[in-house]
Amino acid sequence: MKAMIIAVEESGDNQSRVAAASVFRIALCTTEYLTWLSFIAYHYSRMPGPSPHRLRRPYSPRPLPQRALDDLRYIRETMERSSAFTATSGWGQVLMGATAIAAASIASRQPTDERWLAVWLTEAALALTIALVAMSRKARRAGLPLTSGPGRKFALGFLPCVLVAIVLTVAFARLNLTALMPALWLLLYGAGVTSGGAFSVPLVPTMGTSFLALGTLALFFPSGGNAFMALGFGGLNIFFGFLIARKHGG
Repeated sequence: MKAMIIAVEESGDNQSRVAAASVFRIALCTTEYLTWLSFIAYHYSRMPGPSPHRLRRPYSPRPLPQRALDDLRYIRETMERSSAFTATSGWGQVLMGATAIAAASIASRQPTDERWLAVWLTEAALALTIALVAMSRKARRAGLPLTSGPGRKFALGFLPCVLVAIVLTVAFARLNLTALMPALWLLLYGAGVTSGGAFSVPLVPTMGTSFLALGTLALFFPSGGNAFMALGFGGLNIFFGFLIARKHGG
C-alpha cells in the first residue's frame, strides 16, 4: 500500500498526486484499523467463558475400606484394655484354689487354734506370692505393666480390705475369736475383690460377690469355718479361675 502511494506521488500533476495520496492513506488507515479489530475479536473469542453451573450430586459417604475398619477395631480394643485391669490370672487363681484346699485339709487336723491359724497364715502368704507372680507374667505377656492406671485402681480397691483383714486378725486372735476368722477373711476378701474388680474383667466382681455371700453364711455357722474356707478360697478360686483363663487369655 505504501509503495502505491509513493508511485502516485512521483507521477502526474500535483493535484492528482495529492488526491490519490489522500485516498490511499484513508484506505491504509481503514485496513490497519480493521486488522486490529479482527485481532481483538479473535483474541477474545479464544478466552474461556464462564463455566456453566454444574449440578452437584448429593453427598453419599463411601464405605470404609477393610484396613480402616481393622484400625478402628484395634483402637477400640486398646482403649478397652487401658480402662480395665486385664492382668488377673485365671491359672494363678486355680493354683491358689488348689493350695487352699490342701491347707484346709491340713488345718482341720491341727490340735490347737494357734496351729490352725499358723496353717492359714502360711497359706495366705503362699497365695499372695502366687497371685503376684501370675499377674506379673500375664501383664508382661500382654505388654501392660502392673503399675498402669487400671492396675493402680485395682490395688487401691483391694489392698485396704487386706490391711483391715490383717488388723482384725490380730484383734480376733487376742480375743480368742478364732471361730469367726473364716467369716472375717471371706467377707473382707470378697469386699476387696468386688471393689478392685470394678476396674477389671466382669468375672472378677462376680467372684467377689460370691465370696461375700459365702462369708455371710460362715458368720452364722461358725462351726463349719474350715469347710467354708475350703469352699471359698479353694472352690470359688478354681471355678472362676478356669472361667477367667478361658475367656480372658490365661
